[in-house]
Amino acid sequence: MTLDLLTANDTQGAYPASYYAATAPQLPPFATAKGAITCDVCVVGGGYTGLSAALHLAEKGYDVVLLEAQRVGFGASGRNGGQVATGQRVEMDSVEKMVGMGPAKALWDLSLDSVQLVKDLITHHDMDVPFHDGVIEAAHRARFVPDYHAYAAHLERVYGYTQVTTLDRDAMRDHVGSPAYHGGTLDIGSGHIHPLRYALGLARAAQSAGVRIFENSKVTNLSHGTPAKIATEHADISASYVVLGCNGYLGALDGKVAKKVMPINNFIAATEPLDDHTANNLIRYNHAVADSKFVINYFRLSDDNRMLFGGGESYGYRFPKDIAATVRKPMSEIFPQLKNVKIDYAWGGTLGITMNRMPHFARLAGNVFTASGYSGHGVAMATLGGKIAADAIAGQAEKFDLMASVPTTAFPGGSRLRAPLLAAAMIYYSLRDRL
Repeated sequence: MTLDLLTANDTQGAYPASYYAATAPQLPPFATAKGAITCDVCVVGGGYTGLSAALHLAEKGYDVVLLEAQRVGFGASGRNGGQVATGQRVEMDSVEKMVGMGPAKALWDLSLDSVQLVKDLITHHDMDVPFHDGVIEAAHRARFVPDYHAYAAHLERVYGYTQVTTLDRDAMRDHVGSPAYHGGTLDIGSGHIHPLRYALGLARAAQSAGVRIFENSKVTNLSHGTPAKIATEHADISASYVVLGCNGYLGALDGKVAKKVMPINNFIAATEPLDDHTANNLIRYNHAVADSKFVINYFRLSDDNRMLFGGGESYGYRFPKDIAATVRKPMSEIFPQLKNVKIDYAWGGTLGITMNRMPHFARLAGNVFTASGYSGHGVAMATLGGKIAADAIAGQAEKFDLMASVPTTAFPGGSRLRAPLLAAAMIYYSLRDRL
């Protein structure tokens, strides 16, 4: 891949023209890093992972520099579907097969910690970020419903988790005004938020804690050593520790991570504000929804009654010329009543995925940590990822090492062939979704 995803689809130093950017009180731009800089910890990436790591390190007394190539919250952290979900990205019975029952239970507990951490940070730092309870998993095939219900029973039996309610077809239609779904589950322990407001809230908290934040400061080279050396176009940073929180925007900064974490694009549209009756008939109880398609549809209502709908297929790194049309197609399939609704905003974003959809945590050197590849499950887990990276630097590495123990294999063909191979797989699975 030769495209620089930081600028391939976006303007340098500017947030995308999203609903989130239009409704989040933005911070004044931070300065660009210049000259020789020394710090205890250099955090690369101003998304949830980096901002959380920087905040928690500063609160522990470390001198922290955060480098963001664009604006804080510019990437997936400011563009996503806003779901704050319990569990890991894959079902826990699959995690059990991956790592064994003992580590699986510890990973489940970490997922609960991650959701609670988001809630605690919002409260503690007085962020203007309402938290709305509930995430629905919707089955688009009747044959999937028994598995969804069995999984809810598994969570209660094995993990003691009682927040999931099973939904039959009638209950699903009561919750979601679409003929597309046959049943599913509702996890009331999960929820949804305005993701960019949250990211900027983390940035404000980090700045208040003493973090030196620099924007428009793309890292061009990282040299391992004691201290580590980090270079940007205008600055040279010397740091005792480094945390990489780049996710889908890592580029060629670290080849080992690039083999295991792959960038893909996703798209969201925001309709015009809907009247209360229409909105209530789309999602009656204001929960977020994700469905069972491989090319997943996910959607929720905004605080001003817009439908925020994520979906659509993309097999290259360039965004479609008409993102609104790309998203309108699956949105109209799920909600025929929105076929002709006005779309006020439509945007794309880049996230990081792994082969097995579990996040990739690793020590790249004794003093260089990375956490990424959240595979669409990053609002809560990336926030926790930053915190446990901070804890590891402070000498409490058990939770980071647990996450790092989860196997994440390299994509076939490495970083060069992963994109065309994924495109072929996406075409296959999108066709399977239609069968």
